[in-house]
Amino acid sequence: MDEYQHLIQTIALTLGVGWASGINLYATLFMLGFMNMNGHIALPPDLVILSDPLVMAAAGFMYCVEFFADKTPGIDTGWDTLHTFIRIPAGAMLAAGALGDVSPSAELAAAIVGATLATGSHAAKSGSRILINTSPEPFTNWLASFGEDIMVVTGLWTALHYPALFLVLLLLFLLLLAWLLPKLWRGIKALARRIANLFGGGSGGGPTPPPSPPAPTP
Repeated sequence: MDEYQHLIQTIALTLGVGWASGINLYATLFMLGFMNMNGHIALPPDLVILSDPLVMAAAGFMYCVEFFADKTPGIDTGWDTLHTFIRIPAGAMLAAGALGDVSPSAELAAAIVGATLATGSHAAKSGSRILINTSPEPFTNWLASFGEDIMVVTGLWTALHYPALFLVLLLLFLLLLAWLLPKLWRGIKALARRIANLFGGGSGGGPTPPPSPPAPTP
């Protein structure tokens, strides 16, 4: 039974760090390091470095920067665009490290899964923010950002303490993601068309063609 529980915990942590990294990488790094440093969890050897004071200070500082950038309409979209190249590779690395001492092929498989989960959660976060930012008031943006922060913290806490429950919730999240992403993509394309039309790039924004010559009189 202990081996089975350890396996479930390892799987939950592996999938959890990949999923959480796509939403808020710095909160993920700081929370894992803080909980390991205080003895609430025991991280695998490859992730113990997250408890290093220098790593925690860097993660904490970047979380403070992201806290404000993520709650400023417009800036949050630029921040998310930049972090496409940070969250996904980090999710892969954390997922591979969460397995512990395993074969290189198992680490590679975990990295692939972690990168995929990070990509999915990052796409849902950044895509929804683009549409939310079309609203003139900032309160929806703030609520979305606070909700994402809470979701990362509670999700990781659940993965570490109730791994079976987390796996069920993650499955529900993936089903929701499969339903949501096509709708976000259609919404973003419609927004892009409206912006193009606004700046004269749509079908009605081109130059007026010259009038046709009169037909010859029989």
